[in-house]
Amino acid sequence: MSFSRPGAIDLSALKNAAPGAPAGAPRGPAPAGASWVLDVTEQNFQDVLQSSLDHVVVLALWSSRAPQGDDFNRVLATVANSYGGRLLLARVDVDTSPQIAQMLGAQGVPFVVGVVKGQPVPLFQGTADEAQVRQYLDELLRVAQANGVTGSAPPVGGVAEVAEEEPADDPRFAVADDAFAEGDYATAISEYEKLLAANPADTEAAERLAGARLLDRTADADLTAAREAAAQNPDDLDAQMLVADLDLSGGHVDDAFGRLIDLVRRTAGDERERVRGRLVEMFTIVGSDDPRVAQARRKLASALF
Repeated sequence: MSFSRPGAIDLSALKNAAPGAPAGAPRGPAPAGASWVLDVTEQNFQDVLQSSLDHVVVLALWSSRAPQGDDFNRVLATVANSYGGRLLLARVDVDTSPQIAQMLGAQGVPFVVGVVKGQPVPLFQGTADEAQVRQYLDELLRVAQANGVTGSAPPVGGVAEVAEEEPADDPRFAVADDAFAEGDYATAISEYEKLLAANPADTEAAERLAGARLLDRTADADLTAAREAAAQNPDDLDAQMLVADLDLSGGHVDDAFGRLIDLVRRTAGDERERVRGRLVEMFTIVGSDDPRVAQARRKLASALF
C-alpha cells in the first residue's frame, strides 16, 4: 500500500522540522505499567503527526458528549497499550478540537484513523470490541512495516491508564448527545432547543446548542468556495457568516469575530440583529472567560453604538 498520494492532513511543517529518531531505532525498556495513550489538541497535533514518520499513530476522534465515548476510550487504550509501544494512540475530543475533525472529514464519532508517514489510513467509524480493534491495528502495523515505519513510540507519562468510576451522564442530554455523536445535528439541535426553551438559564444546554449549530452549518461547506463567494459578494450576509463559521471551527477565532463585527458596522435593522446574534452565539462557543471574547464584546459595543 503506497502513501505517495497527498492525504487530508497538512504536513507542510514537517519539511522544516528536526528529524526524529530513525525508524526502528532501539529504545530503552519501558517502565512497568507504561502507557502509549496521549490526549491531543490543536496545539500539539502537528507534533503528533510528525512522530508518525518514526512510528505508527492512531488518531481516535471522540466526543465527551457521547455516552459511549469513555467506555470506548478505555477499550482503545487497553488494546493500544498491549502493543508495547509499536503504536501511539492519540485521542482527540472533537468538542474542544473541532478543526482536527474538520481536517479529517469526520462525519461522526468515534472515528479512528491510522497515520503512517503523515498520511491518513482510515480504519473504522463507530464503536468496536477489543477483538475487532486488534484486527484493524494488526493490519495497520503490517501496512506501516511495508512502508518502512517500524519504530517504537516512547511511553506517555509512564503510567498506564486505570479505569476510574465516571460521573453519571446527565440524562437531560441523552437523546441530544446520542444524535450529536451520530452526526445527526438536526435532531441534536432540536433536542437542545427543547431543553433551552424549558430552562432559558441553562448555560450548558446553550453551549451544546451553539456547538451543534456550528457543526451543522459547516459540515458540508467548502472553505475555498466559501471564501471566494464572500470575496465576490461582500454584502451577502450568508456568505460572510459562513466564512466566519469556518474560521471559528478552524481555530481562527479573531478572524471570525473581526469579520462579523465589521459586518455589524455595515448593516442595520434586522440584518444587523441577525449578525449580532450569530456573534453572540460564537461567544458562547469560545467561552466568556476567553480574553478574545472580552475584547470582541468591546468592539461589538463600539460597532453598535
